[in-house]
Amino acid sequence: MTDQAILVTGAAGFIGFHVARQLLAEGRPVVGLDNLNSYYDPALKQARLALLRNDSNFTFVEADLADRETIAALFARHRFDKVVHLAAQAGVRYSIDHPHTYADSNLQGFLNVLEGCRNNSCRHLVYASSSSVYGANTKLPFAVQDRTDHPVSFYAATKKANELMALSYSHLYRLPVTGLRFFTIYGPWGRPDMALFLFVNAIMAGKPIRLFNHGKMRRDFTYIDDVTRVVSKLIDRVPADDPAAANAPSKVYNVGKHHPEELMHVVGLLEQELGRTAIKELLPMQPGDVLETFADVEDLTRDTGFAPSTPIALGVRNFVTWYRDYFKV
Repeated sequence: MTDQAILVTGAAGFIGFHVARQLLAEGRPVVGLDNLNSYYDPALKQARLALLRNDSNFTFVEADLADRETIAALFARHRFDKVVHLAAQAGVRYSIDHPHTYADSNLQGFLNVLEGCRNNSCRHLVYASSSSVYGANTKLPFAVQDRTDHPVSFYAATKKANELMALSYSHLYRLPVTGLRFFTIYGPWGRPDMALFLFVNAIMAGKPIRLFNHGKMRRDFTYIDDVTRVVSKLIDRVPADDPAAANAPSKVYNVGKHHPEELMHVVGLLEQELGRTAIKELLPMQPGDVLETFADVEDLTRDTGFAPSTPIALGVRNFVTWYRDYFKV
């Protein structure tokens, strides 16, 4: 593996797997890191890894980002030119009862990545943030310039902290950083704790699907292939000094389809693809949830010439096709 290998953290995870596969398809060597934790079925992570391992340009490292010595040694050995940091403890609701898990992975783990980049002359760190940083914002669509200082979950607080940590390293050490605020990513090989996966599981089992706020929610569903294209376009685009970011080489983008979908509409598409009617359990609003997400992607389009645009009907069809194939149903 050459010094020019790109590190992808969370490579056995949903987004990390797809990004690693995209980079490999472009002929770029990838070192994939993951701790293969049991937040959801590790068999799904192993199945993703098996596909990545088919490429001779892929090397897998099983390690925990919170392990300072191991991560420091990995960076010193490879001296990564570029890093795509996608590993994190995900899930808004899980963070309500398991905050320490988020502190270890999302704060300590991210600090170890920043230190690895700083000490080994990394030329660009691209990292995952989240639309959850917008918290209880009511101004729509959410623009990168909007205030993000009232998170409504601890998960969101860790993601906002990541943005501030990255900016401080960019300012202090001239480390080029690009943060990506992801909006409801979905698609094949998705996470079992995400809405579409939960809904399909329930519909296929004849069990009720749980719809919070009585189903009156809107989400900016963003298809995974659009996300990988964004990362591919941005990884070689090192940010210039930004007056709005303490004159540091730091940039943050929204990555969303910029078109919120009614949750009931998405359920209807799933029913159509599965040929079954969902049993709907209408519940009150959950702590940590927001009513609507809606991305302003003007900056992203201006800088990359690209905006996520996969139609929700096509994305849902592709997900259901994958689900049927993977679970043999």
